[in-house]
Amino acid sequence: MTAQDEVLRLDRVEKVVQEATGPLCILREVSLTIRKGETVAVVGASGSGKSTLLSIMAGLDTPSAGQVWALGQSLSTMGEDERAGFRARHMGFVFQSFQLLGHLTALENVALPLELLGADHVLERAQVLLKEVGLAERMHAYPRVLSGGEQQRVALARAFVVQPSLLLADEPTGSLDTETGQRVLELMLDMNQQHGTTLVLVTHDPQLANRCDRRIVVQSGQVLGG
Repeated sequence: MTAQDEVLRLDRVEKVVQEATGPLCILREVSLTIRKGETVAVVGASGSGKSTLLSIMAGLDTPSAGQVWALGQSLSTMGEDERAGFRARHMGFVFQSFQLLGHLTALENVALPLELLGADHVLERAQVLLKEVGLAERMHAYPRVLSGGEQQRVALARAFVVQPSLLLADEPTGSLDTETGQRVLELMLDMNQQHGTTLVLVTHDPQLANRCDRRIVVQSGQVLGG
């Protein structure tokens, strides 16, 4: 594997938090590499450290020890504002809770990341993505009148609108019924392939995990495989 193929690399990452009873080690000596174009499922029991690992990959959280590189850049040496700017340019996010802004329409929610970057033709680009996820007729609807599946498709469009190199998803189908979750999963994987994005997702769903190229198991803060 060449350096150009490397999208994410973690080297001996640890995460320790202080609790009333003393230090709690959430992640222990995690080292892994994720390659360009891969789809990777992060699985494990509740409380195993999966979401913390995803947050550290995204630079949303910082490790207590170890180093994190994304797209050849050291997240560990960036300040908080630098990491935020890096995420805005290079990463997309999909969450179980959708995290749409209720006072904005579907179109405005999708356009927002482009507006924050000062991009051109933001509404036109947002419309293209909403059409891609099958919501051409719902662009001007507010989240409160959209179904859970429709909200998650808006969230997918928002994640892909900046053409991210890396898409990070935390239980993206967890709050959807089985049938709707399956449709969203198919859409996410199809879009990921079409856009050439690297996908890392946290999931409890074995079917979703089996659709990925690789599975990383987190157990008691340690990575088994990856």
